[in-house]
Amino acid sequence: MVIIMKDVILKTVGIERNFALADGTNLQVLKNITIDITKNSLTILKGRSGSGKTTLLNLLGALDMPNSGQIVFGGNDIVKYSEARREQLRRNKFGFIFQSVSLIPIMTVYENVDFSLRLSGYKKNHKERVEQCLHMVGLQNRADHMPSELSGGEQQRVAIARAIAHQPELIFADEPTAELDSQTSIHVMEIFKGLISEENVTIVMTTHDTRLMEAGDAIYTVEDGEINHE
Repeated sequence: MVIIMKDVILKTVGIERNFALADGTNLQVLKNITIDITKNSLTILKGRSGSGKTTLLNLLGALDMPNSGQIVFGGNDIVKYSEARREQLRRNKFGFIFQSVSLIPIMTVYENVDFSLRLSGYKKNHKERVEQCLHMVGLQNRADHMPSELSGGEQQRVAIARAIAHQPELIFADEPTAELDSQTSIHVMEIFKGLISEENVTIVMTTHDTRLMEAGDAIYTVEDGEINHE
């Protein structure tokens, strides 16, 4: 069954996530989560460490699957996809930014961004796209530098350029500003807002930093595995 979603790019319906413990019992991490992610918006999942927000983000990005419920993208429940189809979704439709930027240390800035294009099978001009992405994050003059030559904020901006390079529809960012100072964090949020308008992309991010809330178009508070919309 195809589900029609006007102005909603991704939604969950009653998802639950449990993890088996060593003593044979189950820990329920997420309980009956139903949310809508609107197209071309910045959605923030906020909550304390251990609240379940990263688990939720992993489910939304098809990095993990729920025990029950639906995750609907493109009118289809991706919970029913095969692992191969979910992998294709992650490579082509989704982009990821993590707290640990995970740049490849033996590759230059340019090569790190281009690597994303090669993984996704991007068919257009790679050089033009890499240069465009680096310009959008203000690192057009750092293309030949190695990650070790960059500051933490610059490395995160390379990670953003890498995440958007293959022109995904959705970007998932897990605590992307956690290791950054206040000013750099604000700059990252400004980049996110610019990408939404320039790249026609939707961004979902987790954070516990209350100073960043004003940037969100929608905010969900995750607490003890349950969610509230603000």
